[in-house]
Amino acid sequence: MNEQPDEIITSGSSDKSSGFWPGFLSWGAFIASVLGVYLAISSLGFILFFVPSESMQPGLQVGDRFVVSKWSYGWSRYSLPFGIGRVLPKTGGRVFLQYPKRGDVVVFANPKDGVVMVKRVIGLPGDTIETKAGRLYLNGEQVERTFLNLVRYRDRFGHIQNVQEYEERIGKQRKRAHRIYETSDTASFWNWSSDNSGPFIVRDDHIFVMGDNRDNSNDSRSPIGPGQVPVENLIGKAQMVLFTFASCQPEIGLQCPPSQLWKLM
Repeated sequence: MNEQPDEIITSGSSDKSSGFWPGFLSWGAFIASVLGVYLAISSLGFILFFVPSESMQPGLQVGDRFVVSKWSYGWSRYSLPFGIGRVLPKTGGRVFLQYPKRGDVVVFANPKDGVVMVKRVIGLPGDTIETKAGRLYLNGEQVERTFLNLVRYRDRFGHIQNVQEYEERIGKQRKRAHRIYETSDTASFWNWSSDNSGPFIVRDDHIFVMGDNRDNSNDSRSPIGPGQVPVENLIGKAQMVLFTFASCQPEIGLQCPPSQLWKLM
């Protein structure tokens, strides 16, 4: 009597199928978890930005990569990464709102076109801001500045710029001074002057911002600037320069900031 061997199923296609899908699902779950952690950190915690222009010199140079804390002022739809918040319905508010302090360097979405910008907070709601003969006035008082030196540098367009560098303090409670550039105290552009502008009264739920390169900054003073920035549009506070690579070539008589790591702001 011939015995039949037990049937053994050896379908190659079945083995491949059973091996492929668990691995695929495992990798998918891993990628989803990594993406979820990134979205959580970049929405609620920190994110990295870079400086595209010279408007915040000398504190921030072109190409600086700096860390922004999103929790400093609470969260709004603009806290979401990849510009997702721009397409969401306007809410007109923030969760756990904390107003910036005068002198803070902030990142925000331009209320006119959504472009992300970095500037220094000069005025808060109710403040009166004005520039007269190149000097900044806050609530009728001239803001203190101290001359440091003359600086010559080549800008990103290849032109040599001659500026005066000052140390400035914003507000009576501002402990840390910051540096600013002034081309002159009589700068003017067509029918507008950065050195003679205002007075501006800061509206409720808004802030007034300016660049540290005072005569080379498209800010709240400018007719084509962002205007007064709604606090809802704040993305976060600039905390430190993480790293930068020198974007200029050393030249005799011209300033060229070196590459650096870990510079607190």
